[in-house]
Amino acid sequence: MTPTLAPPVTSASPAQAAPLAGVRVLDLTRLLPGPMCTLHLADLGAEVIKIEDTGAGDYAAPAVRELVNRNKLGLRLDLKQPAGLAVLQRLAREADVLVEGFRPGVMARLGAGYPALAAINPRLVYCSLTGYGQTGPLRDAAGHDLNYAGLAGVAEQIGQPGQPPALSNVPVADLLGGSMTAVMGILAALFDAQRTGLGRHVDIAVADGVLAHAVLPLAVVNTQGRTSPVGQGKLTGALPCYAVYTAACGGHLAVAALEKKFWDLFCQHIGRPEWQARHQPVSVAGCEQLRAELQALIGSQPLAWWAEHLAGVDCCVTPILKLEEALEHPQFQARGMVLQQPEGQRQLACPVRMSGYEFALRQPAPRPGEHTDPVLVQAGYSAGEIEALRAQGAVA
Repeated sequence: MTPTLAPPVTSASPAQAAPLAGVRVLDLTRLLPGPMCTLHLADLGAEVIKIEDTGAGDYAAPAVRELVNRNKLGLRLDLKQPAGLAVLQRLAREADVLVEGFRPGVMARLGAGYPALAAINPRLVYCSLTGYGQTGPLRDAAGHDLNYAGLAGVAEQIGQPGQPPALSNVPVADLLGGSMTAVMGILAALFDAQRTGLGRHVDIAVADGVLAHAVLPLAVVNTQGRTSPVGQGKLTGALPCYAVYTAACGGHLAVAALEKKFWDLFCQHIGRPEWQARHQPVSVAGCEQLRAELQALIGSQPLAWWAEHLAGVDCCVTPILKLEEALEHPQFQARGMVLQQPEGQRQLACPVRMSGYEFALRQPAPRPGEHTDPVLVQAGYSAGEIEALRAQGAVA
């Protein structure tokens, strides 16, 4: 697919275009948090140029790479060569945003730190996305999602009573603490740069981001002096009206009737109106007794029976689906959240809906360096200059 390079931002952008149309993003990230951040920007209309080195590049698993790099252009660049750095500097002159995920100090040593690029383009929004941020005793430490969630006191709150903290295949720290926090910071700085002409260095730490969202356990710390152990909090299993139950088939039912009105309706539809008065038992024994009775009842029928029996009942009780089942659910189908690809693979759509804009998969994830030539031509390089850069190994 031949890429279409977006025109520079102008004050006369057409009304109701993609919300980030004309915004240019240089993406020097890899793996998950950074590429997911720039994916959201790309899906909202930004022109994102994925810049990989001429060696290993972004070594994410191919299936993951395909999901988080759609709607981007691909360029390979060796920043260790002066000619490669010069290419980045030229691209930075016309860029609005740069996102990098190297350890603190790496970009500066390459000659591409924020002060150097801001001197070229003062309106540049420069986001550094790292595990622990640009400051603090752990700034240079390696880490992964589990480390950040663990250090921030979040992993300890996820799991079952008496069991070690649970591992999640949806990395909460990387995505909530990293990707989404970075998007928030970039958009805020970009908005300000449009008004003032001055960009900012946005310093995002995944650990900070996940800690900043730990508001419910912090509320308990503020009132009780310490967090409640897993299984003893309202949302972690203490209440039988807010818990997971196993159906006869081995599937699971999520009962989240936290409010009395939902609980009463649930009890009516399962034929146990006498349970309405037992919404939130005051004693542990009372909770355990009701939990056992609920489990016995729910365990008497398969999950499909419960899903059909409670369909349309507004009581906050739903089946817990596997992802492959969720992809087929009428709600997500109606919202257009699942995109079927010709090769049989599926993509998840942009979750942001707004008037005057409809998300589209403009192009698949680029192969490494797939768009090097058109990106450089757009930056003003001649065919001869591009060949010379390629011969030097500065681009690929």
